[in-house]
Amino acid sequence: MLRRAKNLLRGLTGNFDEPVDVSESDGVRALHLGSITIQSAMRIRDPLALELTYTRGMMCFLLFSSQIKHVLAIGLGGGSLAKYIHAYCPTIVSKVIEINPKIIQVARSQFYVPENDERLEVVEGDGLQYLVENTDVADVLLIDAFDGNGIPSDFCSQDFFDHCANVLSSDGILAINLWGSDKKFDIYLQRIEQSFAGKVLTLPTGKPGNVAVFGFKREPADLRLASLRERAKDLEQHHKIEFLQFVEKLAEHNSSSSNRLFMTRNLVNQDIY
Repeated sequence: MLRRAKNLLRGLTGNFDEPVDVSESDGVRALHLGSITIQSAMRIRDPLALELTYTRGMMCFLLFSSQIKHVLAIGLGGGSLAKYIHAYCPTIVSKVIEINPKIIQVARSQFYVPENDERLEVVEGDGLQYLVENTDVADVLLIDAFDGNGIPSDFCSQDFFDHCANVLSSDGILAINLWGSDKKFDIYLQRIEQSFAGKVLTLPTGKPGNVAVFGFKREPADLRLASLRERAKDLEQHHKIEFLQFVEKLAEHNSSSSNRLFMTRNLVNQDIY
């Protein structure tokens, strides 16, 4: 796709060295941070839709709770999830912490992220610092922290995932996007398991591709597959997201029986570096 891409913006200047580029091809606008890797994508004729499969997968936090009121996101990118939640989840209030003002500028000018209002607040600031300084402030924490070189080291340490758990409410859910072929994927997963006491589910959304990982402060009350399928059917009446397919993938890629999902503690008996 990128070979035919038309560059709309290239190398905006600012205080950050990594260029913020925007390309367009076949009706899809894409955000790039210092490489040809697509960080975010938007179909121009349907700008509120979640174009990339992994973003739809990350919305599966809706399968596990109907009581979500506050969502915190670290990193804005093209704002796909922020826009979608703002448009289609009217009972949710979202806060997004983005350190790079160039990204906020591009997200609003090229990807139609709305201005701040009573249900969406985009804040220019250090997301890592915010996690350190706040506890029990969100029902869901969204992390999609890739840059031109992959996931930054500060976003995959044990301390980082501990802070992710601490910022969540007692029933809170972490949803983080990881890359399945990353040679350190298992290490990152073990760290999430450590921070969330083994209450973790994985959802591959491509081969090898992106993997949405969910960490739970408290195990969901009902992990029966029949209940999750019913919940998925209800959600699909209001969302253009393949929730039913994702339920089957959750059953395939996690401990499960014919009746329910299981969360098993899978921690190694050694320090995780």
